[in-house]
Amino acid sequence: MRIGIIGCGGIAAMMAKTVGPMNEVTCYAAASRDLEKAKTFAETYGFEKAYGSYEELVADPAVDFVYIATPHSHHFEHAKLCIEHGKAVLCEKAFTLNAAQAEELFALAEEKGVLITEAIWTRYMPSRRIINELLEQGVIGEVRTLTANLCYRICQNERIIRPELAGGALLDLGVYTLNFALMHFGNDYSQMDSIVVMTETGVDGQDCITMKWDDGRFAVLNASIYGESDRHGVFYGSKGYMIVDNINNPLAIDIYDADHTLVRHIDMPEQITGYEYQVLELMDCMRKGAMECPSMPHAETMRVMRMMDSLRKDWQFVYPQER
Repeated sequence: MRIGIIGCGGIAAMMAKTVGPMNEVTCYAAASRDLEKAKTFAETYGFEKAYGSYEELVADPAVDFVYIATPHSHHFEHAKLCIEHGKAVLCEKAFTLNAAQAEELFALAEEKGVLITEAIWTRYMPSRRIINELLEQGVIGEVRTLTANLCYRICQNERIIRPELAGGALLDLGVYTLNFALMHFGNDYSQMDSIVVMTETGVDGQDCITMKWDDGRFAVLNASIYGESDRHGVFYGSKGYMIVDNINNPLAIDIYDADHTLVRHIDMPEQITGYEYQVLELMDCMRKGAMECPSMPHAETMRVMRMMDSLRKDWQFVYPQER
């Protein structure tokens, strides 16, 4: 199948590096509002076509599906453009600005009979299954607490600090911590609270989210644009604890007993970049005629979008496009 990429920034480069070695995908077209940028990207990563507008790319009948790699602020507009031209869509997280936009996209996709899914790679990775199987096996006993953090020093990045680009820690980093908690503790949480530190530009710079489940399980989630963290996800059990190295792209799992002795180390399967799993699932669903991907069904995207809407409402944080 032939992929088209909208947006030629860093995350697009990651996808290009992923699909390049894949036999199932052809690096076909790249588009930017700047034609020279698109040409440079295409030459660098071996794409056949370079377009100076997104409209040209989606109008190309040879494009089978489109990966949207533009800022959060433009996901709705660009996904809608793809759907209206009948192109299957793999849209980067955060899927949209808010739940209302996501709901509109899903309704349009259903009307047009077009497959669309959120490209939050951790949902598609084999690590998700491996972690859940270990928890179900009771390797650390009864698990009551989960912590997860994802922090990078990216406060100097324009895309992150500008409200008009839907910046902030939540949509870029916190979305991963929320998904991590839901993937491994389930959707039936009963309470969610938070505290936030806002930047001078008016976006959230640092978030701490707490979640509680009716059975007594508890999660503490941290995201920040101000400094580097270990990016660990940790499960605390009655017989020990389990550390997931990098919730953003799990590399390994270490299991410790109650005496803090490492009893087992598990490396995750080798990968190109980790992006390949979402691409493979998307293509499989396209062949089957499915309208959503099982690893990230529309209901799950809507759940996370509503959670983030709720958090921003508590923070009185509104994007300019929502006013």
